[in-house]
Amino acid sequence: MTTAASATLPAQGSSTASAVPSDPGAALLRLLTDLSCDLPQADPGHVAAAALRGRNAGSDFAELRALAVEASASMIAEDPQYSKLAARLLAREITDEAVGQGALSFSASIAVGHAEGLIGDGTADFVARHADALDALIDPSGDDRFEYFGLRTVQSRYLLRHPITRKVIETPQHFLLRVASGLAVGDDEQSVREVAELYALMSALSYLPSSPTLFNSGTRHPQMSSCYLLDSPLDNLDSIYSRYAQIARLSKHAGGIGLSYSRIRSRGSLIRGTNGKSNGIVPFLRTLDASVAAVNQGGRRKGAACVYLETWHADIEEFLELRDSTGEEARRTHNLNLAHWIPDEFMRRVNANADWSLFSPADVPELVDLWGAEFDEAYLKAEAAGKAVRTIPAQTLYARMMRTLAQTGNGWMTFKDASNRAANQTALPGRTVHSSNLCTEILEVTDDSETAVCNLGSINLGAHLADGATAADLLNAMDWARLDSTVRTAVTFLDRVVDINFYPTPEAGSSNSRWRPVGLGVMGLQDVFFQLRLDFDSAAAKQLSTLIAERIMLTAYERSSELAEQLGRHPAYGETRAAQGQLHVDHFATAPHWAERWTALRARIATTGLRNSLLLAIAPTATIASISGVYECIEPQVSNLFKRETLSGEFLQVNPYLVRELKELGVWDAQTRDALRDANGSVQDFGWLPAEVRSLYRTAWELPQRALIDLAAARQPYIDQSQSLNLFMAAPTIGKLSSMYAYAWKVGLKTTYYLRSRPATRIAQAAAGAARPAVSVPSPTLSPEEQAAALACSLENPESCEACQ
Repeated sequence: MTTAASATLPAQGSSTASAVPSDPGAALLRLLTDLSCDLPQADPGHVAAAALRGRNAGSDFAELRALAVEASASMIAEDPQYSKLAARLLAREITDEAVGQGALSFSASIAVGHAEGLIGDGTADFVARHADALDALIDPSGDDRFEYFGLRTVQSRYLLRHPITRKVIETPQHFLLRVASGLAVGDDEQSVREVAELYALMSALSYLPSSPTLFNSGTRHPQMSSCYLLDSPLDNLDSIYSRYAQIARLSKHAGGIGLSYSRIRSRGSLIRGTNGKSNGIVPFLRTLDASVAAVNQGGRRKGAACVYLETWHADIEEFLELRDSTGEEARRTHNLNLAHWIPDEFMRRVNANADWSLFSPADVPELVDLWGAEFDEAYLKAEAAGKAVRTIPAQTLYARMMRTLAQTGNGWMTFKDASNRAANQTALPGRTVHSSNLCTEILEVTDDSETAVCNLGSINLGAHLADGATAADLLNAMDWARLDSTVRTAVTFLDRVVDINFYPTPEAGSSNSRWRPVGLGVMGLQDVFFQLRLDFDSAAAKQLSTLIAERIMLTAYERSSELAEQLGRHPAYGETRAAQGQLHVDHFATAPHWAERWTALRARIATTGLRNSLLLAIAPTATIASISGVYECIEPQVSNLFKRETLSGEFLQVNPYLVRELKELGVWDAQTRDALRDANGSVQDFGWLPAEVRSLYRTAWELPQRALIDLAAARQPYIDQSQSLNLFMAAPTIGKLSSMYAYAWKVGLKTTYYLRSRPATRIAQAAAGAARPAVSVPSPTLSPEEQAAALACSLENPESCEACQ
């Protein structure tokens, strides 16, 4: 849209200095009026007055505009349109700053970045040779698509900054085009057209790659991968300390790490070289914990790792204590995340109330690399041979796992056999998935010589609804052709990351080049449901979610087969199930909707193969969903009113779909806003609202968790890796949790992520200026006998658990 920014800012590419308004207050009101011309609920006079009240004597226009940004942000809880106004003001502020550093155009911003040692030579050369064409791609209205908190995130974390002045040297649109240009291959008009396709998707906030790609594409250190999976160290000091070094290098370059630790002998095991006894895994994990805390990711975010342990490992009970807030500090790890790698045999014994044997890996080294029937056979054979360190009731261990989840949110439940059974990379004996990643959505084989890598990106589903879409016609609710186009472009550029990427370790580089896995995911599913007025737990929501997953997988595989024809199959293709004629969907009892396209795809793959061994994974998307202004990945909303924190302070944000509905009902007023604060973001007790409105706007705490599990299970045939599936329970108990996770296993989920417990906070207190309360997680206080009774009861019929209904 046309704005009054030209009164104070140079046009894109202009070198004319900004005019200095003679009356800053009047100039601010004119700018506010123009920026809010299509935002009828945002009162420019209200914002201008608030900014003027906060001014200092002699404040210039730039200071007034900054105050107006904060004033607009503080009014978002009154009306979401103030978020757009705050973002538009902030965009002008960012542009002024970038222009002041010489970024008068996209090509100029790249030249500045290259001169300051930030931009890579290849990207700088590409942009210089195609400067006019690339400068012409910049969409001047692109910044108007941001919500305030999304743009503030871009400003604070993603825009390149001058190393001395710390001022930004690129605008938000320059940033997005820099990311796209950093993924260019070739040096012709076709290359520019491909960059234009990716930039257009990102500028429209229809698709965004993951944070490492956004951080580093086009820079001198293009480490663009999100996830690294390392096999367990071998059971010797050289291997253990080699893993520390690998993890430090990976963490330095912004990679989230998943690490198995199941090969290391347990506490008390004989060390033959010294005839002494092992201290087990805990001391080594303490060292790893300190290393992860010490090596941050380029100063942008802390290092992060998740350690996976198989449930037969004899140190499993000490592993469960690592995140406890009490006990011996020397045996605690406060930076590592923890996850269980659970074989089906353990869950079967929990259900049967049978005993479970614990082993030291030194005595049963084969168990780590086996899954399914082969694992079951080897496990029973080891028991019969008397190799167990000790035996405990399976339900006792399972109850302890549930208690750790309830108290810490950690000890994630991930299932070894389900993760391996349909995995494309496990076709040959000895190829095993040993863990997931930091966020439990990546499932790739690892060994001592291969560190698995994955490159991620997510499609904004809310941007792909069909015009006039309604819940009455789900088959036409999405703009399928546009979704296909987005998937094709996303897969093309995710695949390119494999070749352009900087690999911190040779083990990562060799693995990624052989398998070429990528992880295309989604965000904004809740936005789709809100716009179509579908309850999150409705049959229609599950149907649409599954159709979307199928269409994305189908198109992604079609594009990967095309890339294989053009560029060649990935080198390890012959080791995959796809090479044997099996696709991921074949392992599930499901009836695909687009059967003819699937048939054609199979025929094509039989001829061309695939460029990528894996293509789909649903990551958490916390940051990029905020940038896009939509709800995170596949999750329901957590609240209709929640706090956002920025460097300027805390602000309240309200569900814009709910506000629109309440306006139509004529009840969006101060009384309702106060009631929403008092209810901590819930509308369930608002008797003056129609029942269907209250049902639609339930939060994650008010939805049956079985619905989240069922949606995940229904879409899983069309996700060849996994899903970061958080589950929510306000007051977890042993019985509720045991039933919930038993149900997740029973329906065949591969992985789950955090258990989210309700924090003991009230938005009303925050709004009143109370100090931010500490998060309090309810802890089960049942006696061992009561825990056993609750556990046994819940396992008899996991589908009937009250948490799942």
